[in-house]
Amino acid sequence: MTGDQIQAPSSPRDGGDVSIALERPRPTAVKSGTLMGVFVPCLQNIMGIIYYIRFSWIVGMAGIGESLLLVAFCGSCTFLTTISLSAIATNGAMKGGGPYYLIGRALGPEVGVSIGLCFFLGNAVAGAMYVLGAVETFLDAVPAAGILRETVTRVNGTNIAEPITRPSLHDLQIYGIVVTILLCFIVFGGVKIINRVAPAFLVPVVFSLVCIFSGILLARNDRPAVGITGLSSESFKDNWGSAYQRTSNAGIPDPNGNIYWSFNALVGLFFPAVTGIMAGSNRSASLKDTQHSIPIGTLAATLTTSALYLVSVLFFGSVATRDKLLTDRLLTASIAWPFPAIVYVGIILSTLGAALQSLTGAPRLLAAIANDDILPVLNYFKVVDGGEPHVATFFTAFICIGCVVIGNLDLISPTITMFYLLCYAGVNLSCFLLDLLDAPSWRPRWKFHHWSLSLVGALLCIVIMFLISWTFTVVSLALASLIYYYVSIKGKAGDWGDGFKSAYFQLALRSLRSLGASQVHPKNWYPIPLIFCRPWGKLPENVPCHPKLADFANCMKKKGRGMSIFISIIDGDYHERVEDAKAACKQLSTYIDYKQCEGVAEIVVAPNMSEGFRGIVQTMGLGNLKPNIIVMRYPEIWRRENLIDIPATFVGIINDCIVANKAVVIVKGLDEWPNEYQRQYGTIDLYWIVRDGGLMLLLSQLLLTKDSFEGCKIQVFCIAEEDSDAEGLKADVKKFLYDLRMQAEVIVISMKSWEGQGEQQESIEAFSAAQGRIASYLGEMKERAERDKTPLMADGKLVVVNEQQVEKFLYTTLKLNSTILKYSRMAAVVFVSLPPPPANHPAFFYMEYMDLLVENVPRLLIVRGYRRDVVTLFT
Repeated sequence: MTGDQIQAPSSPRDGGDVSIALERPRPTAVKSGTLMGVFVPCLQNIMGIIYYIRFSWIVGMAGIGESLLLVAFCGSCTFLTTISLSAIATNGAMKGGGPYYLIGRALGPEVGVSIGLCFFLGNAVAGAMYVLGAVETFLDAVPAAGILRETVTRVNGTNIAEPITRPSLHDLQIYGIVVTILLCFIVFGGVKIINRVAPAFLVPVVFSLVCIFSGILLARNDRPAVGITGLSSESFKDNWGSAYQRTSNAGIPDPNGNIYWSFNALVGLFFPAVTGIMAGSNRSASLKDTQHSIPIGTLAATLTTSALYLVSVLFFGSVATRDKLLTDRLLTASIAWPFPAIVYVGIILSTLGAALQSLTGAPRLLAAIANDDILPVLNYFKVVDGGEPHVATFFTAFICIGCVVIGNLDLISPTITMFYLLCYAGVNLSCFLLDLLDAPSWRPRWKFHHWSLSLVGALLCIVIMFLISWTFTVVSLALASLIYYYVSIKGKAGDWGDGFKSAYFQLALRSLRSLGASQVHPKNWYPIPLIFCRPWGKLPENVPCHPKLADFANCMKKKGRGMSIFISIIDGDYHERVEDAKAACKQLSTYIDYKQCEGVAEIVVAPNMSEGFRGIVQTMGLGNLKPNIIVMRYPEIWRRENLIDIPATFVGIINDCIVANKAVVIVKGLDEWPNEYQRQYGTIDLYWIVRDGGLMLLLSQLLLTKDSFEGCKIQVFCIAEEDSDAEGLKADVKKFLYDLRMQAEVIVISMKSWEGQGEQQESIEAFSAAQGRIASYLGEMKERAERDKTPLMADGKLVVVNEQQVEKFLYTTLKLNSTILKYSRMAAVVFVSLPPPPANHPAFFYMEYMDLLVENVPRLLIVRGYRRDVVTLFT
């Protein structure tokens, strides 16, 4: 507790999610509270132009009943999203980025960046929409302010052509650019200036609402306008049901209109009126206490606006006839008391307030994505902690001005709503995943949440997306998928402890428990090789594993499925070499990834290789996910390099594998093993001498699935005893292979013909040399025993040497080597059964047997199975 202070990392990629700052950080910038930091921004974003100019029309079209359902349906989506947002935001300290930060830490950097960039784009373009809405309302209210007025003649369902003056596109562009620049100057002033300006936008909006409700309460029949009934039960009854019909593009009922309205269409029209709940969390870096402000402020804004909408449905449906609701676009202005003009002010300031919040949140969102250093292309938008994102603000303003210049955003405005819904779905899915997994680190302060609510919220978001427009839904999902793919390819890897990692962990634990510890059925058997990376010989220091071992490990898997464990043993004391082991493990893991081999790296520190392997073979793995095949290269260099310790170590490893019931695959000629681009031709020859559970057959079939060996054919050589029926044995083996679904040619070699065949000259020379070395070694042992007056000793153990048995082993090995050279000299790969080390024989003798067996065979796999079948005849 009295140690050095731990500096909090600047990025979650450096561990910022889990570190705890022991020092209270000094405030570097103005921080906002719940009211001005969350509630007011959310309220300004939610209360927009749709309420003023479209909501009464929606009530007239859908009726009071379905309008209440519409508000409840859309409000439920944002309410459930707010619940999920509150739970995640209170599960620890939260940095800048708002929903991006939450989604990225829950669903991973790829999902977080893809949804975050879409949400940024939606906010930036939404700012342009709000600016255009404010400018158009201003020019409608004050036509004299237009610089380039445009007059068109329309026939509004009558025989009289009326000239209608509408704002010019160029006026919209000019005023829109000016307003956007003014708003950007406010944003450049920082949070302090924004908090001072925000009430100036909000107070007139609230006053306009007071005027509207005052006018509704004071309205009488045909006062203040024709079609106004005052609060009337008759109007309530008449307007209760829906009146879906065709309308013109302006929303006026027209039997020949281009648009037919339905409940689904109204969902798309109304839903933008409830968006904006992320406006407070977008400014999370500027909040004093995110865990307190975000839940309370966002939920208060959501409930306030939802209640306002529900009450407005009842009031609008009761105060006017249906014709008035459908034809008076600005019913709110017509009914407002005592200042109808205040509604225009409310429309303009509400949209400008929403635009201000969009231009405030979008740059901070982009800066948060850049600060996480996932995409190098976003490095230009990085900011220091507590700083203002000026570069990101410039970029956001550029996008906003570009959209303002376009002037007509009807084609892309639904996509903006899709981006909002995509973000809401991401927040709900994040909370659903974290709540369902319930990891020990999931301890949100906000207790009113449940995974089922988050799941319903996510499903509602998806349903609303398709209700609005399946075309724009596909477009938005395609864009998010492209960004996801780009981030996965070009982005820097980072481990944020996301929910998917926790899900993988729990799934692995559940799968491990379901596998149990009982014997695996042959149909479900997978090779899990334990690969010795550097057991014999020397490799360059920067090469942690023989290059061809990874290639061979891939050959033992079908379509790359399966796991390999790469092991390296470091001699020495664990306490002294623990740092060397960590560095070696990291280097080996990097090498495995470079070779594109699915596997894990493990480094063991032990006094020597024998003790290290004995510990590994007993403890490595869990349950049925323990390694079942030990893979190592054959120590071809032991005599050339005069490595006298290798025979004892080699024999000890094989004996340990036999005792632990592990299969063994020893690769001779590893340096010549082909990679995936080197095509092999010829045969794969199997010398099936002892029953091994079908391992040799299975490995040969796995080789055929690789591109480098797919042009080869399998030959199975069987050794028949002298008095056995060779043809009958051949037929039995063919039937057995047929039942195993394995294509192979069977060749039977009888012991009688074996005895009569002539040995290969090189085999005889190797046999004579082995005899001489064994006789010399045996003579030295006997001399030592006579001198020390002790029994025969070798490798620190008592040995019993039967010279006739030694000669028999040598002779049998000679015959097998001669047979291999006779039939398989040109084979691509040769498999042969591994003979177990004879009991009480010196390890030196066994190495001589093995050297004679592999002599002059360029590429040989020596295989020993274990007491389990790995293939089955049955479906």
